[in-house]
Amino acid sequence: MPKKLLVERAARNNAEWCAVMSRSHDVVGEFGMQAWAAPARTPLYYPDAVTLAPGADSAALTARIDTAAPGASVKDSFADLDLTGAGFQVLFEAEWIHRPAGAPAVAPHLAWEVVDDPDTLGDWAFAWDDGGGNADLFRPELLDDPDTFVIAARSPGGGVTAGAVASRSAQVVGISNVFALDGGPDAAWLAVLDAVHRLFPTLPVVGYEHGNDLAAAVRQGFEPVGPLRIWLHG
Repeated sequence: MPKKLLVERAARNNAEWCAVMSRSHDVVGEFGMQAWAAPARTPLYYPDAVTLAPGADSAALTARIDTAAPGASVKDSFADLDLTGAGFQVLFEAEWIHRPAGAPAVAPHLAWEVVDDPDTLGDWAFAWDDGGGNADLFRPELLDDPDTFVIAARSPGGGVTAGAVASRSAQVVGISNVFALDGGPDAAWLAVLDAVHRLFPTLPVVGYEHGNDLAAAVRQGFEPVGPLRIWLHG
């Protein structure tokens, strides 16, 4: 399959997840032909817009988001925009990643579950946050979305020790917020991929990573398929 098509599917999946997260914070975005965008500031770590096709109109895109309040950001899914003239600068660059369907992983002695109640979501978010003070980012409303699966891996003692969010779309499942308290990103991916293979055996897995986390994903069978940029208004 052409990498451009893989990137388009990954970008769409990621935009759908950003829309779900934003709705859980009472921010409603809108999908267009070129991009998803929200008119009000989105939750922490989540972009105000995600491009869905190459060559998006930069002026039209930035007009759809609030650049007056601090912190506006754009996920440039094809790394082909120049938003400097609108007051943005590149925050970081990353790679979309793809892993074929039907490729199981062996989890390292961790039992996993799909979170289905607010208390367990709180435990998961506390482990994900690891003392950062932002565990309340993940609200119980997320559990109402039928295509969002919060995966928690537990140690033999029962505590949440690794996890991720799986976002199902028509042709792929996207993985984000991958973490592990012990063993680093490799341990996290092993547990998460075991869960995803069992939950969605026919769907390819997509996401995006950079740096050491990208290297860990490649070790677990992912292929980088295209660059993206995160632009921050400053």
